[in-house]
Amino acid sequence: MSFLLRHDKNYPFDEHGWREIGDLITNHGYTMDELNEIVETNNKQRYEFSEDMTRIRARQGHSIHVDVELEEKLPPDVLYHGTGEQSLASIMEEGIKKGSRLYVHLSETSETAVNVGKRHGEPVVLAIDAKQMAEDGHKFFLSRNGVWQTDYVDVKYLDGVLNREDLSDCAEVSPNTQGDARKL
Repeated sequence: MSFLLRHDKNYPFDEHGWREIGDLITNHGYTMDELNEIVETNNKQRYEFSEDMTRIRARQGHSIHVDVELEEKLPPDVLYHGTGEQSLASIMEEGIKKGSRLYVHLSETSETAVNVGKRHGEPVVLAIDAKQMAEDGHKFFLSRNGVWQTDYVDVKYLDGVLNREDLSDCAEVSPNTQGDARKL
């Protein structure tokens, strides 16, 4: 489902990323009951139906260019980015890039960021000085399922690397520990 709603370059999505439910049923073997279950039970609340229940879309994470009508908002003072340990060195040199996605994804909690990081190997969580980024003019968007997004996070906004002990206490590493990478 993720591919069909976020990455399928062959489907003519509308400008807001909607895909016709009829296409998923006719061409991909889904039933309406299965689609309902996917939308209702996805632990990330990744998908949503249109009001008339004729279309479905992913709320974020696209590699295709669509406008999922993200709401621009002021972020909390600190946001978190979960990644794999193998990416840490390049992030510490180049910042956090969006890669093939439309935005960099950030989390409001370190716990969520750990779960994201686990999908990429040994997890690492970076604290981001979102308050300073916003003050410096960077835009932030909040998806309907609570994922914060921005275009890029420069190295100067990396405000610490969290380790297992920090996460168990839900505390931040002291600010400006950019070079002090600690394993989770």
